[in-house]
Amino acid sequence: MRGFIYFLIIVFFNCTNADDQLSDDFDLIIIGGGASGISAGLHASRNGVRTLILEETEWLGGMLTAAGVSAIDGNHNLPSGIWGEFRDSLIARYGSQSALSTGWVSHTLFEPSIAQEIFSNMVSKSTDLEVNRNTAVQSVKFENGRWHIKTADRAFSSRILIDATELGDIAAMVGIPYDIGMTDGSDEPQGPSESNDIIQDLTWVATLEDYGPDADMTIEKPANYSAEEFACACNTGNLEIEAVDCEKMLEYGKLPNGKYMINWPNCGNDTYLNVIEMTAQERVAQLEEAKAMTRRFVYYIQNELGFRHLGLSKEEYPTEDNLAIIPYHRESRRIRGEVRLLSTHLANPYHYKLYRTGVAVGDYPIDHHHDKNEAAPEIDFIGIKIPAYSVPMGVLIPDEVDNFIVAEKSISVSNIVNGATRLQPVVLGIGQAAGAIATIAVQQDKSTKEVAIRDVQQSLLDARAYLMPFMDVDRNDEDFEVLQKAGATGLLQGTGKPYKWANQMWIYPDSLMKSSDLQKVGEDFDLQIGNAEKEYVTVPYLLTFISGFNKSSTGLQEIRSEINNLTSEEGYISRRNVAKTVIEHTDLFNQPVNYNGEFVKK
Repeated sequence: MRGFIYFLIIVFFNCTNADDQLSDDFDLIIIGGGASGISAGLHASRNGVRTLILEETEWLGGMLTAAGVSAIDGNHNLPSGIWGEFRDSLIARYGSQSALSTGWVSHTLFEPSIAQEIFSNMVSKSTDLEVNRNTAVQSVKFENGRWHIKTADRAFSSRILIDATELGDIAAMVGIPYDIGMTDGSDEPQGPSESNDIIQDLTWVATLEDYGPDADMTIEKPANYSAEEFACACNTGNLEIEAVDCEKMLEYGKLPNGKYMINWPNCGNDTYLNVIEMTAQERVAQLEEAKAMTRRFVYYIQNELGFRHLGLSKEEYPTEDNLAIIPYHRESRRIRGEVRLLSTHLANPYHYKLYRTGVAVGDYPIDHHHDKNEAAPEIDFIGIKIPAYSVPMGVLIPDEVDNFIVAEKSISVSNIVNGATRLQPVVLGIGQAAGAIATIAVQQDKSTKEVAIRDVQQSLLDARAYLMPFMDVDRNDEDFEVLQKAGATGLLQGTGKPYKWANQMWIYPDSLMKSSDLQKVGEDFDLQIGNAEKEYVTVPYLLTFISGFNKSSTGLQEIRSEINNLTSEEGYISRRNVAKTVIEHTDLFNQPVNYNGEFVKK
């Protein structure tokens, strides 16, 4: 009898501690297996951080795969980190870079299912990374120094949590302050006179496939169909407006193997729906209109424009309706972070200092979709000219919550800047940066707010990721890391140029270094190096700069001998060689900086 009572006590104890029994402990949990979530998970796990990704769908890759946006926007000349690795995998799969240049909207187009295979393969090779698909999070709370996450049938915990969801749902769940929609012109000169909750249009993408000239793949006529809804999608011969040819419209998103991405903004399948604050069930109901819009547009392409041989690809997505798995959300909640990135920061990077904290890069212009919402104020987004830019680390860190990192499109930026940071390669870079922050926090047993920016940047450089968007220094350049560090300190400043759909930032590493530029860097550290005798940096002037950091003449003779061999015939030194010498022989890069990019004097 006594043994039976003891047995009942044990059973009761186990039942009341079921959560503890089911709980799995990780260093890092990432909620969302989209573009940023996968990138964060790969970086962290490759650095020995035990990582879990919880993804609601059965696919990894988010907007690149499940949302069907399989035409890369921007960063063609900036193949940073995991974005570059992903593109290399696409090239290997399709045979060449030219095989990916099938549509005119992008240099890199691919089938979503192939991208999903690539991401799955990358994940399978990471031994410290576990992925749970088809898993929705029910609750999140912070207790006893750890995050506790519950799903329908399991419980997990971790020291650090990353919100990589499409709409910033986890940040909202834990009470992090955020903004939705446009803020007034008090911080963005181009902003509307009054704030509003208007976000960008979303799109439910379809992938069409060429079934041969004799095939008729026309879908059933959708409810509420009207050809007039799409009359200005392309030039059908009876329009009085200038528009693209209908063949060219389709070739916009032409994919390899005779497929087409239907993600067309002009009188196409963009839809205005703001579902951010809705419940999951409410979103499903509302988003049916986005699907309906796409079906109507597909029918228009087939029936009105005569492309009956193009039908919904039946094997591209694991969905009953053959549409993408999730919608393409261009905008989400935007958390209030340690810093807030504005268009003025992007337009004048060296007037501000945020570039010194760069952890991801982008070159796409500020591009907004508001065609389907007549209430949206008129703003010339394309007219806001910016060069290629860096994303500062502080936008990933909420100002009120520790050991929590935000990725995807929910970072701390203005509504206007979101139009540039929302693109696929930038989001991959943001995710990798989030993974790097978590990595350093775990490795050094620090909170995310205690992590040094320079340590995060070094972790990213070790993975061949860009901190600075220098398009004339390739990731395979032997001095890539040195020149990136020189850029992140301000030792070498780039020359920015807004350029169509691929903005630029040039560093001209093999041109001569101006003495005045070196003097300005010295002034940031109160170094009294004096005015140079020559316009360009000479060996004596460079040694004066270096001695200001080293506070000693020890080793200067050896440095002199080293750089004497690097000078031009006139005795001047190139920007590349100045960078190599300073980064190697001083601790300039290791000078700590705060979230605003200001040097923190030791």
